[in-house]
Amino acid sequence: MAPPVRSAPVLADPLACTHEVEPAGPVRSEWHTISEVSATTGLTAHTLRWYERIGLLDPVDRSHSGQRRYNGADLARLAFLGRLRLTGMPVADMLRYVELVREGDHTMGERHDILVAQREEVRQRIADLHATLAVLDHKIDLYSSSIPGDGATGPSAGAAPADASGRKQKSA
Repeated sequence: MAPPVRSAPVLADPLACTHEVEPAGPVRSEWHTISEVSATTGLTAHTLRWYERIGLLDPVDRSHSGQRRYNGADLARLAFLGRLRLTGMPVADMLRYVELVREGDHTMGERHDILVAQREEVRQRIADLHATLAVLDHKIDLYSSSIPGDGATGPSAGAAPADASGRKQKSA
């Protein structure tokens, strides 16, 4: 009996922004439907169509019935675009980056500069978050020292356990 046919995985490692090139076992197709891509990326079908319409994605191949068929290059680009969005990069800057990619290798310097600038913004945001975390830690420490019971982080933390009657037990 032949092994069951399955769809190719959409992304093997989204952190690496790559797709699986040679999946194990028989593969139905190297193409992925919009619903498969939506389920895997977390982007809505509307967003995927919008990305194509504004030019973040190259025109997506269509089946004979007109359904979109995404390939490995589309998936890799979506993974990278997802990472750029996580950095807070505006869609307009993402579009500029994609346009530069389409123009060819002579734009590598400008693409590099865009990514370096975005990396600096991410580093600044991380520094801001660390500073905010320090403020929160300080406030939590202030409140913890004001709460009865060994300065723990909750009203009953650090207090002696109670017996069945609710009276506190003495510790040994």
